[in-house]
Amino acid sequence: MAARIDHLVTSGTFALDGGTWDVDNNVWIVGDDTEAVVIDAAHGADAIFAALDGRTLRAIICTHAHNDHIDAAPALAARTGAPVHLHPDDLPLWQQTHPDRAPEEELADGQVLTIAGVDLTVLHTPGHAPGAVCLYAPDLGEHGTVFTGDTLFQGGPGATGRSFSDFPTIVDSIRERLLTLPPQTEVRTGHGDGTTIGAEAPHLDEWVKRGH
Repeated sequence: MAARIDHLVTSGTFALDGGTWDVDNNVWIVGDDTEAVVIDAAHGADAIFAALDGRTLRAIICTHAHNDHIDAAPALAARTGAPVHLHPDDLPLWQQTHPDRAPEEELADGQVLTIAGVDLTVLHTPGHAPGAVCLYAPDLGEHGTVFTGDTLFQGGPGATGRSFSDFPTIVDSIRERLLTLPPQTEVRTGHGDGTTIGAEAPHLDEWVKRGH
């Protein structure tokens, strides 16, 4: 059975620095008919569990620890027994949402997580958050796939105007870790529509000039 990507959109709120915003999040499920991992357990543990459709959940992987990407992680972990994986640099953000429950596993740059015969390589891409990571799977999809969380979107980098974020850092992360991937690589984001590395690469200089 070949690995596939299932996509779920869940809705809730993002809260940081005293503000709250309504958001729609992309939840990505990678696996085959028997096992899977969830990338970003956002908002709806019941909906994500239903989308697993009886498959064994091996891991809940957090691209970063803003509350809208992790709020359903403990409930999904409790229901499935799957460990939560997070880069340790994002623990301060995680603790804002889940002060009494720590992730089970630490993500590290270069680490490889394998599910259904497909390797997901962890790329540490700080900037949107200190422990932000992307997951690169060159053998997933027609041209390879990278799950970018809130680091890279269609049209530019993730937001850096709030606590724990930094614009020059996210630009360096994108330049050094993402734009070096093959141009045809599909970019699957934390919110909104996807893109490709090749579609975003020519715009780096204008992002820097905009400085957002």
